[in-house]
Amino acid sequence: MLRIMFVTGSLTHGGAERHSITLMNQLARRGHECHAVYLKQDDSQRDRVELLDKGSLYGLAANGYLDRRALTDFAAHLTRVSPDVIVAANAHALLVASLARIRSGLHIPLLVTYHSTRLLGMKEQLKMLVERFFFMAADCLVFVCENQRRHWRKRLVFARRTEVIHNGVDPCRITSADFSGAEWVIRRQWQIAPTDYVIGMIAVLRPEKNHLQLLDAIVALRQQGIPARALLVGDGPMRTAIEQRAEQLGITHLVSITGLQEDVRPYITACHVITLCSITETFSLAAIEAMAMRRPVVHSEVGGAAEMIVPDHNGLLFPVGDTAALVKALATLANPAEAKRMGDNARAMVEQHFTEEIMINRYEETLHSLVRGASHKKTVTRQAAGLASIKINHPSRSESHESL
Repeated sequence: MLRIMFVTGSLTHGGAERHSITLMNQLARRGHECHAVYLKQDDSQRDRVELLDKGSLYGLAANGYLDRRALTDFAAHLTRVSPDVIVAANAHALLVASLARIRSGLHIPLLVTYHSTRLLGMKEQLKMLVERFFFMAADCLVFVCENQRRHWRKRLVFARRTEVIHNGVDPCRITSADFSGAEWVIRRQWQIAPTDYVIGMIAVLRPEKNHLQLLDAIVALRQQGIPARALLVGDGPMRTAIEQRAEQLGITHLVSITGLQEDVRPYITACHVITLCSITETFSLAAIEAMAMRRPVVHSEVGGAAEMIVPDHNGLLFPVGDTAALVKALATLANPAEAKRMGDNARAMVEQHFTEEIMINRYEETLHSLVRGASHKKTVTRQAAGLASIKINHPSRSESHESL
């Protein structure tokens, strides 16, 4: 069994954090000793961490991008735990983990999972100029979809070894059958009429998620006689802007914002279709969860969307920012028969390709191979050092002559 240290920027409600917590919990259940370190003191998902008896959870309470005090603390903690392998989530955690590893003097293989495709803003792009070198020094870089790997290869972001491991969910835990009654509870709570065509969007209310485009689509669908309304599951900095836009369009009564929800499954059951209008996305967990609950997904063509959705089979894709194409796709799925057919196919797609078990198996195999490789390298190095230390006594000329 392995001793693994996971490093995340925080324990907030983000995709990378959820992914890391799932990994560490499941690997702990398989008998591995898992330890978690998070940089910033944002731990709203702390209660989800289940590392069992031998594991530990350590917050650094770092201030700013690179806190020297936190780095020193991390290096000392790394020495105490002495893991077999480090797993860092995203570039910032990678940078800090790499520096702490150097400071500790330990030669530990380091794997980084990367969950971004597009850098938003000049500040993030400038950071990547530095972070690129830490990716190159990592022992393994895991992308969550093939399209993401191609994207970053073109931009010279790679490591000594790269892998693609798709995100996965537990289809046994995520099934609409377990929440059949919840559908009507949610609909009553948000005053959704039985005849409404409910379009759900499960995402933090941030600009890149592009919620405003869905509001425009609701107006266009209503003009076509389709009784569409939006159920936005989440919260965030764009909430006021979304509410203002809904008021401007005269559809405030057709837009429900639920706020942050620990369990989104009941809300998925209340929707006929789930959509993601994101201008940047990598491999959406929310989309896979919806598919596992037999809901077709209408997804903008970004990140790994085309790796999870086969158009007209288990969902629909549309070009980023193309509201007319989004409206057309949503109108297609307003047909209950089409929605059911694609929803059933979506569930089958998850069961075949995107289960949590498949994902965990791949990570476990990769971590084992990194540790074996590091162990072999140490053995070879020790053997080479041993050979170099052997003193070879060459015979003198006279001794050579006598031996003849």
